[in-house]
Amino acid sequence: MSDTTVFDDIFRLLTPDRLLRDPRATGAGVAVAMIDSGADRAVLAAKHPAAPVIQGAVFRADSPDPLPYEGRQSSPHGTTVADVILTLAPRVTLYSADVFGPTGTSDVDTVVRAIRHAIDAWDCKVINLSLGVPEAKLQQPAKRAHLQRAVEEAYFKDVLIFAAAHNDHPLTRSYPAAFSPPLVSVDKGVFADPLDFAYALRETVEFQAHGRAYLGPFTREPTTSWATPHLSAVAARLLSLRPGMKPFEIKTLLYWMFVARQAAEPK
Repeated sequence: MSDTTVFDDIFRLLTPDRLLRDPRATGAGVAVAMIDSGADRAVLAAKHPAAPVIQGAVFRADSPDPLPYEGRQSSPHGTTVADVILTLAPRVTLYSADVFGPTGTSDVDTVVRAIRHAIDAWDCKVINLSLGVPEAKLQQPAKRAHLQRAVEEAYFKDVLIFAAAHNDHPLTRSYPAAFSPPLVSVDKGVFADPLDFAYALRETVEFQAHGRAYLGPFTREPTTSWATPHLSAVAARLLSLRPGMKPFEIKTLLYWMFVARQAAEPK
């Protein structure tokens, strides 16, 4: 008598590598928004010449409307995040929403405006937020509710947000990652294959992804800022194979892919 269950047999039929390494899994046709510190278009174009030209906008607390994006970074952080996405999903249509600018600061209202613009104006299906506000700094219930509503609106409009956990998680919680499950919260890990990831639920943070980056300073130190775009890019690759997937379907597929890998490992 076999010691496997029907679910074991089903999981063995799933082949994550076959999906993620399909030659069509390039992110083509998928719009991804990176809400961050801006990205250097020239640097990224030199490294990824086949990628579509990065479009975007600049969001400021003192301006009700988005300002023109000139293709320059306001800090290396955004360029590094964009490079991770383009390295793993080289054909995505990437939008840069700069919410920091030269001051290096932002606020909840500015981030919310960028999220809504990415959904309504850019028609993005994936939003990457390699940023967060520690719980201790977001005590105002109104601000927290405002951000949570934006996350929920994205989910109900078939847009999946990937948000970085705090680098000291689980000792420190941060928002919007703590709003999981309407979004995918991401912790850092180190994997031999940058397309690999793990489901590791710990206090609302669900997944771990590869936490090292490829461009810019301090990229060898694992951080959640670099892990989040790895998982965003994996989702973009899957969406390029089946564009109509809903957020809950993408999350379920990510989980099943992890379980399938676990089932395939030698016991």
